[in-house]
Amino acid sequence: MPRDRYTPEELKARLVFAVGLGLTFSFVLALAVILYGLLFVTQPINSQAPNDRAAWELLTPMILFLTGALSGVLASNGLKSRKDNEE
Repeated sequence: MPRDRYTPEELKARLVFAVGLGLTFSFVLALAVILYGLLFVTQPINSQAPNDRAAWELLTPMILFLTGALSGVLASNGLKSRKDNEE
């Protein structure tokens, strides 16, 4: 029972979906970690712990990158390939 091959448009749609799903999962997980750290982890009153400062310095650019990448993937999904006979 041979399977039909996917067209390039179907492959692109599946790839965009998989990448978008992966980036969204990473983004939501990182935001959950940040919110958990802000809400439920007790900090010293006078200063921030050095390990916590290092973790925040690592998470902040990661969240910014994931936001930009996710918006780029979702925005590029609207650019459909044009057929030759359409005008």
